[in-house]
Amino acid sequence: MMERMVLSAREVSRIHLLGCVVEGQLPLHDAAVRLRLSLRQARRLLRRLQREGPASLAHGNRGRSPHNKTPEATRQRILKWVGDQAVAFNDTHLAELLATRFGISIGRETLRCILRGAGLPPKRRRRPKLHRSRRLRSASKGLMVIWDGSPHHWFGPDRPACTLMAAIDDADSELLDAFFAPRETSEAYLRLLQGVLRRRGIPLVVYQDRHSALRRNDDHWSLEEELQGSRRPTQVGLALRDLAVQPIFALSPQAKGRVERLFGVLQDRLVAEMALEGIGDIAAGNAYLRASGIRRYNQRFSLSPANARSSFRSPAGLDLKRILSFRYEATVSNDHRVSVGGLLLSIPPGPQHRGYAGARVDVRQHLDGSWSVYYRDRPIARHAPTPLAEPLRYRRRKRGQGNDRPAHEDVLLYNPNPTPLPEDIFARQLGGHIAPA
Repeated sequence: MMERMVLSAREVSRIHLLGCVVEGQLPLHDAAVRLRLSLRQARRLLRRLQREGPASLAHGNRGRSPHNKTPEATRQRILKWVGDQAVAFNDTHLAELLATRFGISIGRETLRCILRGAGLPPKRRRRPKLHRSRRLRSASKGLMVIWDGSPHHWFGPDRPACTLMAAIDDADSELLDAFFAPRETSEAYLRLLQGVLRRRGIPLVVYQDRHSALRRNDDHWSLEEELQGSRRPTQVGLALRDLAVQPIFALSPQAKGRVERLFGVLQDRLVAEMALEGIGDIAAGNAYLRASGIRRYNQRFSLSPANARSSFRSPAGLDLKRILSFRYEATVSNDHRVSVGGLLLSIPPGPQHRGYAGARVDVRQHLDGSWSVYYRDRPIARHAPTPLAEPLRYRRRKRGQGNDRPAHEDVLLYNPNPTPLPEDIFARQLGGHIAPA
């Protein structure tokens, strides 16, 4: 029976070129250059080919066991100890345990080959890289706005970190608005939306990530939401809905790569520029952005859109103060007050001394801190500003908590627990700050 040998592509090439030398089709010097060998080594291979045949050009270590091969006894010892507990440790951790417990020094890749060869799966399977493709820019301005927040040490490594809120147009990468804020919050996004509306108008689409200020990430469903079949959006989502702006949520940072690249450029350039100007706090940083920072970026990095016609809609005729606010639903008590997370807001009498006890009202805290109460889209009360805080959040109360409340009752909580307005403030409101219906 004829023995069969498998040669590599490199060895086949050597046999072919040296065969051309034997047949007189190619000088040995040219064959050595093409094989990237010295003339002396090419002559040795030629003599070996003529004396022993093509099989002599196969690598000499073929079929031999490597000198550093893990002994079979060590391999069986590893597999016997590992057994079914291999999935409890990753390969690197397992190699460290073998070295400390049994004195078996083995590399991670060698251990991986032993385990996979024995059919033992890894602790975590590596997910294949996802296919990504570059998304074409929007044809005209206003079709899509991308916004995000970037926490960073914007005023130097020795200063506290803060967040830069920024929104860019997808069509030409124009920086529509940017400012520094302590954190990436609902208030920050509402102020960013306010800046976009003032500078350009209402966009068609907003591309954003899944931050909790933009998307409900909790698993809570109120009774009304269960009956309706949909969840109430976040405070920012409600504002976008009132403006007829479609939100699109990115599934990865790469999906909103244009705003991520914006932050990369600003972290490189803006930090150095502000350090040169001696800017070291949020107020001075925002003043710098309004004065020249945004304009300098747009002059250097903004492009020309494919279509010069703008798709921004004018916000004229809309009550932006009411839309860009924190909103809560509440019930007027018998003494004509509304409780919002411990904050009591009094309701004055309506036309012809009308009362609102038991009515469901819409309570809004505007971005200037002031409060308004609406009944059937009509303002029935306004109150003095209080410090802005993150909006109320729902918590599902478990059975047995509270004063005989039903199981899983929806309870509104005010996150920072602001101090209620004193009674004398309510009395002063009756002089002119409260607007009756």
